[in-house]
Amino acid sequence: MEKFFHVRERGSTVRTEVMAGITTFMTMAYILMVNSGMFGDLGEGYYNAVYIATAISAVIGTVLIGLLANLPLAQASGMGLNAFFVYTVCFGMGFTYANALVFVLIDGVLFMLLTLTGLRRRIFEAIPRTIRMAIPAGIGLFIAFLGFQNAGIVTANESTCVSLVSLNILAGKTWQDIMPVLVTVIGLLLIAVLAKREVKGAVLWGILGSTVLYYVFGLFIPGYFDGLIAGFRFQPFAAFGDFAHLSFGKVFTEGFDFSAYLSSHSGAELVITFLSTSLAFCMVDMFDTMGTLYGACARGDMLDEDGNVPNMEQAMLSDAIATTTGAICGTSTVTTFVESSAGVAEGGRTGLAAMVTAGLFFISMFFTSIASLIPSAATAAALIYVGILMMTCVKDIEWTDPAVGVPAFLAIAMMPFTYNISYGIAFGVLSYIVIHVFTGRAKKVNAGTWVVGALFVAMFLLTH
Repeated sequence: MEKFFHVRERGSTVRTEVMAGITTFMTMAYILMVNSGMFGDLGEGYYNAVYIATAISAVIGTVLIGLLANLPLAQASGMGLNAFFVYTVCFGMGFTYANALVFVLIDGVLFMLLTLTGLRRRIFEAIPRTIRMAIPAGIGLFIAFLGFQNAGIVTANESTCVSLVSLNILAGKTWQDIMPVLVTVIGLLLIAVLAKREVKGAVLWGILGSTVLYYVFGLFIPGYFDGLIAGFRFQPFAAFGDFAHLSFGKVFTEGFDFSAYLSSHSGAELVITFLSTSLAFCMVDMFDTMGTLYGACARGDMLDEDGNVPNMEQAMLSDAIATTTGAICGTSTVTTFVESSAGVAEGGRTGLAAMVTAGLFFISMFFTSIASLIPSAATAAALIYVGILMMTCVKDIEWTDPAVGVPAFLAIAMMPFTYNISYGIAFGVLSYIVIHVFTGRAKKVNAGTWVVGALFVAMFLLTH
């Protein structure tokens, strides 16, 4: 281990690396429940299937970044794009689960080619800096909105589209109606308190604490858990059956059959939507990964003398391979998790920490039946809190400059308002181009930005 990972050379010890790996797992283990919960909305069995797919892709991605890049980071299905996958691509656009996996597969393959050929930087520079900074915030609002909806805090309303849920006991609301909302609110505050006190794994502990609270509160509702208790069985291998039947390899066996989509859309719509959605997946994945790599390594003082991430290309390649693997297994885009910085803060400096994290993800595959007991009220609190964390980038946006502030705001606001990440990016890019053209600064617009803008125009004119 010393020769391969250079533990002492980087000023660490094996014990420190092990503790760092455990810390990283604790801070990001929530993705197993949250990601599975989202995909569970697709139908029966998808919770179990995607739980296994999430764990397998996390193991492979984390092992790769540990072995190829020798970095103490971890990978798993990223927040934001998983919501985009389920609620926009599947429910909104009308693609099947297997169709959506094709977009993820293309993202991984394209990401891999861009990394190997060195074109990644050109694509990165094609998106204006203000849009790149705004994307995480927009995704944060998007998934927080999903959290509020899953908790039942925000509900549909005919006159205003959305409104706050009624908790009026005088209007007939019962403890059964109020209890899940209360659990989510308490869970969110619990996570915030634990995070403020710098407790490792605050999100995971918040989910577990909310789950306990949910079952304690449920005891005051006669018969609330009768079906759950009668049906529970600890079956460590049962989820693998759903994984094999519903997820694994579906991208190849069913993914390229777009007959369901074409039954209500034209071939031109399919082509444009296919291109723009694939582009959205790839761009968000790329920006998220690059930002996380820089942030985590900077926190651990691991950047080289030029301020670059060590073994950057290997780390990006690991991400691309993991995303491709995730598509084959049946989950959304895999990315490097910002929570990895918790392990770096614990002293992790080498890929040995990543190997420990991967080992814990492997073990977690056999606890699907226990994880399925966690209610959506608990995972909703995690969604809202992660959304809050993703808003930090807005402080670096120069809001007083309309050429910067307007595109950034549109990118952020249109993601939750339209329930679509790619629409947010599109509004941001197109407004950026228009403002620069009519203020005499058209020459400052990158050539690649014009190409991306043209693709988004085609998306609006031909597909929506």
